[in-house]
Amino acid sequence: MSNSQQKSTKRRSKSLVSVNKKELISGSIIATLIAITPYLFTIWEGVPIDKTWDTFFGLYTSNYYESVQILVWTLLGKLIPLLLLLIWVFTCRHWWYHVILVPIAMYVFQIIEVLNDDLRFAGTDELLYLLPVMAIVIPSIYLIRARMFDKLNSADKSMEELEDEFKIGGKGFFGKVSDYF
Repeated sequence: MSNSQQKSTKRRSKSLVSVNKKELISGSIIATLIAITPYLFTIWEGVPIDKTWDTFFGLYTSNYYESVQILVWTLLGKLIPLLLLLIWVFTCRHWWYHVILVPIAMYVFQIIEVLNDDLRFAGTDELLYLLPVMAIVIPSIYLIRARMFDKLNSADKSMEELEDEFKIGGKGFFGKVSDYF
């Protein structure tokens, strides 16, 4: 084996080791986050049962639930599955991972409804204004997920090739979005 071949082999093995370390660290963080979700759900037990809660953020009054503890319990019942679904969509390697966006959207809507019940920040008709926002958010989540997948899994495609896949018939991102609406 020549000297240049040995150097390239050493470089490749060092880059593989650094990739494996990165994957190990990110995988450990994700596994730890999944493992502590039952403990995250028990946060509601530390919240007072009273109608008002004085925190360092300010005073919060629960009008609809009449107990801050019930509000936090309800929110955590939506946020924990949403967190797990987001981890799933960002780490899934299967072709059907887009379908996971449906329950994600459902949980986001439910969280908005829980907060709306207590805070009354929007009427039910005003939730229709979320449609254009969702038309931007869902493709953005897809692009972020694609970039993360590319970096975490050392995909063979470059980012330019990946962005070319998003173009259909010379249309850009917004042209593709306008096709759906």
